[in-house]
Amino acid sequence: MRLRNLQIITITHQNLSIEELKHFVIQQTDEMPLHATLESLKQQFDIDEILYLNTCNRISFVIVRDKVIDQNWVQQFFSQINPTLPQEILSRLHKYVDTFIGLKAIKHLYKVASSVDSLVVGEREIFRQFRVAYQYSVTHGLSGDYLRLVEKATVNTAKYIYTHTKIGERPVSVASLTFKKMLESQVSPDSKVLLIGAGETNTNVARFMKKQGFSQVTVFNRSLNNANHVADLLKAQALHLSDLSEYKEGFDCIVVCTASTKPIVDIEVYKTLLQKDQSHKVVVDLSVPRNVDPLVIDQYDTTYIDIESIRSLAEENMQFRKLEMQQALVIIDEKAEEFDTALQMRRIEKALKTIPSEIKSIKETAIKEVFSRDMDKLDESSKAIVMKMLNYMEKKCIAAPMKVAKQTLG
Repeated sequence: MRLRNLQIITITHQNLSIEELKHFVIQQTDEMPLHATLESLKQQFDIDEILYLNTCNRISFVIVRDKVIDQNWVQQFFSQINPTLPQEILSRLHKYVDTFIGLKAIKHLYKVASSVDSLVVGEREIFRQFRVAYQYSVTHGLSGDYLRLVEKATVNTAKYIYTHTKIGERPVSVASLTFKKMLESQVSPDSKVLLIGAGETNTNVARFMKKQGFSQVTVFNRSLNNANHVADLLKAQALHLSDLSEYKEGFDCIVVCTASTKPIVDIEVYKTLLQKDQSHKVVVDLSVPRNVDPLVIDQYDTTYIDIESIRSLAEENMQFRKLEMQQALVIIDEKAEEFDTALQMRRIEKALKTIPSEIKSIKETAIKEVFSRDMDKLDESSKAIVMKMLNYMEKKCIAAPMKVAKQTLG
């Protein structure tokens, strides 16, 4: 159980496009589920333990192996995973695949789990994904004692970083910042909200609204199927975008995010939506180009939230998180050294595992064979004292090597 046995192969958005990453994903079928493929890889490539992490922008294989991997091994590995891997990618594999061994491997894993090495710094979803991936390996017998120690150390380090730094503070996603701005603008769970567009951004905004119990939401979209998908999240009404100009149920807030190149909410549509209500409204336009006519903002009483203000705040918050990265990296260096020590201690523990039984055997031999005649000459009181002394010595002899080992490594 040596630190150099821990090795990681990873491909991320930093070296390949999200689309190209698909070439390295393990394909699953009913005949060959994921765990069966991983078990096959273990056997074929002489791997003791394996963990497979597949996210939207990262594919990683955390492996435990006696022999150090090289580029030729990596090429064979991915050729086995995807026999149809394009030759232009295969020939430049060394440019796309990063390998980490030993101390660099554990540091890399700490960075991943604590989101220091994420597309979105401070995003905790990768922490959850790592734990799920590890549990999958445990469930299917793909991991053992080594990865157990790795997982425990990685989880503890990530939690420590999230607790002792501000790397996860200040939201950086458009959806989370938009929803925060809505709440700050007095949009509440009982407000009437019109969600125009059912793409990824508005879907994420809808998820935030669901968590806060928003119950009066109407979703408009060109595709009713997509509108229904978002509406189902909120148990809301879904309407076709063409119905917007005829909608007369009133609103307190509009959130617009579509791919339209022309304003969807123009003066006439806004008048229809208002009816005779002239109260203050919150208008959110997350579209590029804008989907709300500027005249609407100029002529009516609104709090206007646009994509530029959201992006500017997101960039500011991201810079704040990146500053916290420096503290996180210091912690990672310290925790990596601690893991090396813990690994050495575990190796010693396993080496000393037989000591208790060996000492016990020596004691039994001494009593029953070497000093049996001497023991027979003793009265019961004397025998009891001798046994008490031997039991004490047995306990101390078992503890002494471990104590010395801890002092040496400490």
